[in-house]
Amino acid sequence: MKKQTIIVTGASSGIGKEVARYFLEKGDNVVINSITPEKLEKVYHELGAGPNLAMVAGDVSLKPTGEKLVATAIEKFGSADVLVNNAGIFETRPFLDVDEVYLDRFLRTNLKGTFFTTQAVIPQMLKQKDGVVINIGTPLVNQAFGGIPVTAPMASKGAIHSLTIQLAAEFGSSNIRVNTIAPGTIRTPMHGDDVDNSAGLHLVNRIGEVEDVAQMVYSVAKSNFINGAIINVDGGMAAGHNLN
Repeated sequence: MKKQTIIVTGASSGIGKEVARYFLEKGDNVVINSITPEKLEKVYHELGAGPNLAMVAGDVSLKPTGEKLVATAIEKFGSADVLVNNAGIFETRPFLDVDEVYLDRFLRTNLKGTFFTTQAVIPQMLKQKDGVVINIGTPLVNQAFGGIPVTAPMASKGAIHSLTIQLAAEFGSSNIRVNTIAPGTIRTPMHGDDVDNSAGLHLVNRIGEVEDVAQMVYSVAKSNFINGAIINVDGGMAAGHNLN
């Protein structure tokens, strides 16, 4: 497999950090991003601060951040081969309590962050005549749970799923593949210390680990023939639940 340059947004913790680590260990170049410079620098050193790693702090909902990520990738490594749109937020709030400010938080970070960072990298991928965009979605777009009020984040994640398919159609003939990976409940700081209580949501009756997602991200990044796919990495959550 050829050495690639991978851009990972939201890489200061959880899935993003593990995706960056996984590609680095496989020998690829990685550019990591976070909105919080202090956290990003800590992870930069945690991942070894080596010659295959670069970092760019910034808000991905602002297009200049994506442009700087791409420029850094090209300047330091000569290409921008894979974009992993991992940056995102998730919270619960009853639908009737959602106001415009609250909704805009999810549309800005989740949808606009994915949209504009992808818009920044596509021109380089067109020049290369090759590229992969991997968005992070969720099985909950197509499977709702009563008692878990997540209309705001799901509205933004549903848009990302739709965006994935549209981009795959628009750029597939240019050898640019766009896919979404939809994790189940994964052991990350976002889900807190009691995350194992949600094991039964998955047919495998356990919580997913960040490595489970990173492995699939890597596989999709290295594939030349996966495009327009929504791939659940969810322990069977989308298929059913374990009631034992």
